[in-house]
Order: sequence, then C-alpha cells, then structure tokens
Amino acid sequence: MELSILDQAPISANQTPREALQATMELAEKGESLGYTRFWVAEHHALDGLASSVPEVLLSYIGANTKRIKIGSGAVLLPYYKPYKVAETFNMLATLFPDRIDLGIGRAPGGPAEASEALSDNFLQGVFSMPEKMHELIKYTDNAAPGLTASPLPDSPPEIWMLGTSDKSAESAAEKGLSYCFGQFMSDGNTRAVIDQYRHSFQPRDMEQKPYVMLALSVVCAETTEQAEEISLSSIVWQLQKDAGAELNGIPSIEDAKSYISEQDAHETIENMKKNMIIGNPDEVKSRLKKIQSQTLADELMIVTITYSPEDKKKSYQLIAE
Repeated sequence: MELSILDQAPISANQTPREALQATMELAEKGESLGYTRFWVAEHHALDGLASSVPEVLLSYIGANTKRIKIGSGAVLLPYYKPYKVAETFNMLATLFPDRIDLGIGRAPGGPAEASEALSDNFLQGVFSMPEKMHELIKYTDNAAPGLTASPLPDSPPEIWMLGTSDKSAESAAEKGLSYCFGQFMSDGNTRAVIDQYRHSFQPRDMEQKPYVMLALSVVCAETTEQAEEISLSSIVWQLQKDAGAELNGIPSIEDAKSYISEQDAHETIENMKKNMIIGNPDEVKSRLKKIQSQTLADELMIVTITYSPEDKKKSYQLIAE
C-alpha cells in the first residue's frame, strides 16, 4: 500500500509561525526516512493556526532538505492565478528537484471572503474559468503552447493532479487525463461513487497513462487507543472553534482542548466529528486503512495529521509506516 503525507503547517498555541514551518520541514525529513511516497503542503489564506499560504516557497525549503521523497502542492488554488505563472513556478521546482515535483490543483477559496478579494478581483470568475485554466496549464507544463515557453524547462515536467471532493472535480480530472486526489477528510459524500466515476470517464493523454486515485484521510495513531483519542482532541477542538468563529490562538494543547469540551458541553459534537477520522492504536489504524483501500480500490492513501505536539505527529506517522 502506497502511503503519503499531507501537511497544512499547523501552528500550535506554543509555536511561532517560523517554528511551525520548521516542524513541517522536519516532518518531511521524517517521512522520507520512513519510506512515504510523497509529501504535500497545502495553500490556505488568513486562517489562524495554519502557516502554509504559499506552498511553492515552502516546497523549495523542503526540497532543499530532502533527497528522494516526491514533494508537491495540495493544492495550488488555480482560480487566483494565471496558468503561465504557475507553470513557470513548478517548472522551476522540477528543474531544481528532478522527478520529484507534483502540481496539485484545487478550486476552493482556501480562506475567508476578505482574503479572496485581496488575492483576486473576481474569484468566482476564476472558478468558472477552471476548464480553460487547466487546459492552459497542461499546455505550458507539456511545453505545447505555440510560441511561448514556461522557462526553465525541466527534463521531467511536474505531474499535475486534480484535487477535490465532488463529482465535478472527478469529471475534470478524468477529462484531462490527470491523477486524482479525493479529500475524504473534508467530505461527507459517497467516496466510492466519485472514484468509480473518475475511473469510468478517464481519458488518457497518451497510450501508457492509466487512472490513478489517491485518497486523503485524517488519521491519528498512538501506542494505545486512549492516547490517540487524547491527542486527536487538539485538532478537533481547533476545528470546532474555527467553525464557531471563536478567537483562535493556534492548535490548543490537550489540556486546553479538554477544558473547552467541558465548558461548551461539546462531547456529542466531538464524537460526531471523530466519525470522519481514523483514530486508534497501530492495529486499529492498519485495519481501518486496509478496509478503506479495499472498499475504494485507491492506488494510494495520503494521511493528514494535526496534533498539538510535533513529536506526537511524527510518532503517529512512524507507527503507521511500521
């Protein structure tokens, strides 16, 4: 089973943003040593608790401190940007780090409306133009745009992925012959139906190309189930606070998360949120991952883990790899 890592560069309450970004780089080093296939970083804007707003800059830092693991964006939010500039940026990364660069594309806003307005004069128009933008981007990365090169040209172009949680993203990936990453940790939809639709509709861009599906899951693993349940509370409460519009101070400690749950009497809500996560000891997590893989026939699983302690996060990925 191919396993990979998605990191959102979360900022814990006791960290500076610089320390959070350093922790992300160190996690990439750890992931490489453990044999994970790829390491992706996200793009989020003006969201308290997340430091990764410019994935291409963070990827340069990670690439310079790793040797083999594939690195990429999960995802560049294309409605904000011109395809030519994105192609230049990722061609540069692919030139610096040959055969290692993934260019994951998404169409979500990635932050509040104020951030969308600051980034783009018309974000919704960018969303409506996604098919044309994707077509342009593929031409530039394939060096197939007449009279215009997205320099520098790498020996191997970045691999373009479509990310999403809906039928629409699956259709787009299939029509353009792209690999597809389904964000199950962000979705309540019918995962298998979306993946089946992608595979059934896939149109290869060359004779050797086949559909490829990666499933992104929220996972927390620890030596015991009780430890994993405790560790998971920090990210769950942070999400709960964010959804409630509360003033945030990063990912809360386990103790602060427990206090918040008691004060808000949020036990039932917490239990419901856990249903979209995999939380447990190594045997439990392994069993759940294998079951999901067999149910969806995913080619690869990508794991996102948010914890208060970077060491708990590293340990979780280590236990899963083992």
